[in-house]
Amino acid sequence: MYFGEDRFHRAAIVIECQSMTKRRLNHQQRRRIDAQQSRRGKTASRDAEPSMTGEECHGLVVCHYGQQLDVEASDGDQQGQVVRCFQRANLPPLVTGDQVVWQSDGEGGGVILAQLPRHSAMSRPNNRGELRAIAANVDCVVVVIAPVPEPFGNLIDRYLVAIEHLDLQPLILLNKSDLLESSGTSANVSALLAHYQQIGYPTQLVSSRRESDMEALRQRLSEHTVVFVGQSGVGKSSLINALRGEESDNLAEVGELSVGHEKGTHTTTATRLYHLPGSGDLIDSPGIREFGLWHIEPHSLAYGYVEFRPHIELCRFRDCLHVHEPGCALLAAVDAGQVSEARLASYHQVLDSLREER
Repeated sequence: MYFGEDRFHRAAIVIECQSMTKRRLNHQQRRRIDAQQSRRGKTASRDAEPSMTGEECHGLVVCHYGQQLDVEASDGDQQGQVVRCFQRANLPPLVTGDQVVWQSDGEGGGVILAQLPRHSAMSRPNNRGELRAIAANVDCVVVVIAPVPEPFGNLIDRYLVAIEHLDLQPLILLNKSDLLESSGTSANVSALLAHYQQIGYPTQLVSSRRESDMEALRQRLSEHTVVFVGQSGVGKSSLINALRGEESDNLAEVGELSVGHEKGTHTTTATRLYHLPGSGDLIDSPGIREFGLWHIEPHSLAYGYVEFRPHIELCRFRDCLHVHEPGCALLAAVDAGQVSEARLASYHQVLDSLREER
């Protein structure tokens, strides 16, 4: 019987697999079968793709919708336009901020052909502790807090630890600063900001209702790609709208605080990149109430607290967890007033949570 080329390859793979079910496959046999299946998979992917008609162009992923992505053309006839694209099956998962090579299908859509190298990525772990990128080519992560919902140090520390381990630059931004006096949290928030300033973290106070504040923030973010993170309800979307200007299209959706709970409602459902007037890009990610750190080993956690680092290397034991070990230089630094007791307590709280999760 004549199978034809495609049917012959499928039959050959099935026959070879069936003939080997009663004996252990060696490495060479496994590689041969895997290679045959991979070739067939790539052929099927090419057959399933729409025919490409345009030239290959560069683009920027500006929004992610699962299997589909919005790509802004960086060159070619469609430069500046946003095209809804599929990505080839052989590509790694793409995220907002990725630079790509894509091609038009001639019907208003396109296919992403390749991913260009990233210089950085903002990632967060899933519930299995595996890091998953949520934004690419990021320069700075802005941790947004507000008088309401009232911020607390341990949540900020979790963000900062994650940012430090990703080797990205942080900025602590207090939004809704016009509500400080009326919220009743003025003293606590001011002390919290002073605490992080003393450690060495950059901070800034703004109100999205004051254009002078927004202009100062635009200047600070100029020529950078930034990600905003923080609790829901701190005003990330309002900041984005104010930074872009009220006349901008596709304004970020703004949510109200939940009545009686003073916690924000989640409004952002897709990670989206916005261009700021003049220069700079801003990526808005879904609201995160608690930033998971499951991917960080307990012995690496202390390095996420920047002021701990000079003391960690002086501990008597290399595997010191800085809890009650003899000869712990970090505990001695706290006793001497060189390191904040509050930050050490925050570290211990996060350390306990990591132990419980393992």
